[in-house]
Amino acid sequence: MRKFAHITLVAACLATTAPAAFAQGTSLSFSGLNAVRGQPVEVRSDTLTVNNTTGQTTFSGNAVLGQGDMRLAAQTITVVYTQGDTTRISRLEASGGVTLVTAVEAAEAANAAYDIDAGTVQMNGSVILTQGPNVLSGDRLTVNLRSGQGRLEGRVRTIIQTDR
Repeated sequence: MRKFAHITLVAACLATTAPAAFAQGTSLSFSGLNAVRGQPVEVRSDTLTVNNTTGQTTFSGNAVLGQGDMRLAAQTITVVYTQGDTTRISRLEASGGVTLVTAVEAAEAANAAYDIDAGTVQMNGSVILTQGPNVLSGDRLTVNLRSGQGRLEGRVRTIIQTDR
């Protein structure tokens, strides 16, 4: 879970939605995830299923993964291990009302997947991102954690609060 760090939406991908606000350098980032690096991970759920054949561990029923100030909640969180190596996680999948919260940011979607090898996070289904008073929403979010670039697609709506 630790590699979920530093989700940043590049303002340029949304510049047509709110040009004045983005010209001021407004962006949304999950910088709060950096603060949890190296801290213990706790997962709570109603059920735990381990499948050694498929290399998957599934936490289902009110699953909550916590690390420091970060919380990932969903009905189901599945950990997929690298084929033949049950110590190396290759993918995390969450479904059923996914919520990712740090001390200062939050994201919600129907489903989310983190491909550790590719360094990408994808959230699908009524995606909502908030940071302070700013809100972005759309159908699909793809973030490349290595490059820090993101793309929000499908009926994108942006609300940027300006200085009052």
